[in-house]
Amino acid sequence: MDKKLYEELNNQIKKELYSAYLYLSMASYFDYINLEGFAHWMKVQAKEEFGHAMKIYEFLNDRGERVVFQEIEKPPSDFSSPVEVFEKTLEHEKNVTKSIENLYSLAKEKNDYSAEIMLQWFITEQVEEEKQASIILEKLKKIEGKEYLLMYFDKELGKREEK
Repeated sequence: MDKKLYEELNNQIKKELYSAYLYLSMASYFDYINLEGFAHWMKVQAKEEFGHAMKIYEFLNDRGERVVFQEIEKPPSDFSSPVEVFEKTLEHEKNVTKSIENLYSLAKEKNDYSAEIMLQWFITEQVEEEKQASIILEKLKKIEGKEYLLMYFDKELGKREEK
C-alpha cells in the first residue's frame, strides 16, 4: 500500500474515534440537562463512529498493514443549547466528509482500487450523517423556546435504533 495512503487511513481512524469521543461528550451534556432521548441518540451515534473506525482498522489489517493509534484530543464539553450541539455536529460531519473525499481522491490517484471501493461506503454514509444532523438541527430551530415541543422531540430521538 502506498505510504501516504496508509498514513492517511491511520489518521482517519483517529478522526473516527474522535467523532465517537465527541458524541459521547455531547451525550454527557444531554444526560446532564435531562434530555435522555438526545443523549441516547448521541450514544448510538458514538457507537456508529467507533464502527467506522473499526471498518478502516479491519481494512488495513486485511491488507497486511499495522494500525498505529494516535493521541485523541479532548472534545468540547460545554454547550449552551441543543441547537448549538447540532450546529457543531453538522459542522463536524461536514469536516469528516471532506476528509473522506480527500482520502478517496488519494486512493484514486494511487490506483488503489480496493481502498476506493471501501471508501465509497464512507462517502454514502456521510451523505446520511450530514442529512440526519441537518434535519435535527432544522427541527430544533423551529421549536426553540417551546419546551413542551423539545420534550416531545427528546422522546422521538430516544427511539433511535442501532444499525
